[in-house]
Amino acid sequence: MRVKRTEQHGVIKPHPRRRHKELAGKNLKLAKQMWGDLNPRFVQNLETYSTEFGFSILAGDLHYLDKGLYVTHTGLIRLARRRHCVGIDVRLVAEFSDQAASRWAFQATVFRSMKCKGFVGYGDADPSNVSPLVRGAEMRVAETRAVNRALRKAYGIGICSVEEIGTIPNPVEKLPPQSANGNGNGSGPKVRDRLCQIIRQHKLDPELVKAYAVDFCGTKTLRDATREQVENFVQSLADWAEKDRNALLCQLNSYARPKQEVVA
Repeated sequence: MRVKRTEQHGVIKPHPRRRHKELAGKNLKLAKQMWGDLNPRFVQNLETYSTEFGFSILAGDLHYLDKGLYVTHTGLIRLARRRHCVGIDVRLVAEFSDQAASRWAFQATVFRSMKCKGFVGYGDADPSNVSPLVRGAEMRVAETRAVNRALRKAYGIGICSVEEIGTIPNPVEKLPPQSANGNGNGSGPKVRDRLCQIIRQHKLDPELVKAYAVDFCGTKTLRDATREQVENFVQSLADWAEKDRNALLCQLNSYARPKQEVVA
């Protein structure tokens, strides 16, 4: 069997297709370590986007959210560089933008080659469709979404980019539009159950998790936090615990109160 090889500066490198096959194996192994049992459709999609586009989980090209696979802005930009994209033109769409309302819209055009007529994508953002974590940066979010959309069209990426979604999908149902203290029509406890599951699974200190949650949400008490803030916290805690539990423990321990000396 003849093996294709590329020689550069005296070093024999494997053919790109072979490297992508190896990458697919590494991605699958890492995905199982981070996210547990995966359904067959997810595994198939992961292999496809690993071999065809060279996306790497370790490099931050792909994310697993709400049992689905998402590409990232980083992954798309890295792909464009590998495919020798010659340029990206981004322009504000003034008629759909309103600075006072923090509503922005952009048009991005990706040119794959000098002869390419361009692949156009649009992106918009306003306070109603961005995460609370990026409030105030709607203009940059809209620009990123436009670029991602254009890049996905240019290179035939069928999965959505994580920056294009309005809020980070959570593995629990949305809470009712009231305080996130669990009082409502029954959806609230599901978030609490998810949080308790994370605490038990990763053996976290509940009091330290509560202190971190208050700081994360930027409120005086957890009862003052909004539904969306609590959901974002639970998702962030779950992702951090899966990816780097030791770093999470260091973060939680920073909220521990120093032990008081006992006076005899």
